[in-house]
Amino acid sequence: MSDVLELSAVEVVEGMKSQEISAEEYVEKCFDRIETVEKKIHAFITLIRESALEKAREVDSKIRRNQEVGSLAGVAVAVKDNICTRGTRTTCASRMLENFIPPYDATVIERLRSQDAVVIGKANMDEFAMGSSTEYSRFGPTLNPYSPNRVPGGSSGGSAASVAAREATAALGSDTGGSVRCPASFCGVVGPKPMPLVML
Repeated sequence: MSDVLELSAVEVVEGMKSQEISAEEYVEKCFDRIETVEKKIHAFITLIRESALEKAREVDSKIRRNQEVGSLAGVAVAVKDNICTRGTRTTCASRMLENFIPPYDATVIERLRSQDAVVIGKANMDEFAMGSSTEYSRFGPTLNPYSPNRVPGGSSGGSAASVAAREATAALGSDTGGSVRCPASFCGVVGPKPMPLVML
């Protein structure tokens, strides 16, 4: 199989289920990649290596025992740092919240975990999602992986940059006025804004 970090989420899951890919080895490769490129990009505020590897080992164990796994089994996901993650600090890229550790998961995180995704860390962003370049973070700017003298867009710039730099296979952002779509376009990745269902 080709470099696992080049694969789509669908291909990663297929590889996990066929046991061509080990979730633990794949997640280790993500962290190795982060170690290599993160100083140049700064896509993350917080990394959670140990809990990510624990989840990856859980996925491998379920697959070896022929147990059913979720639709995102083993996929490494970066999470924008304005989305609450139980037990992992959620800063909104602000000094005000730099030590805030939520006692609960946001619904989207509960759903990711229920599908056996592996959360690897919290992605950088414009403070309180107010910006369009990811330059305005308490923790310093994120740079565009393709051209470090350019911005990655914002406010979900860390999420887009982490995927473009192959630090994560997928990432969560938030989008009110383009905060997912703008960085996706700047970093050459796909970033849709889900639309609410309206019924008449």
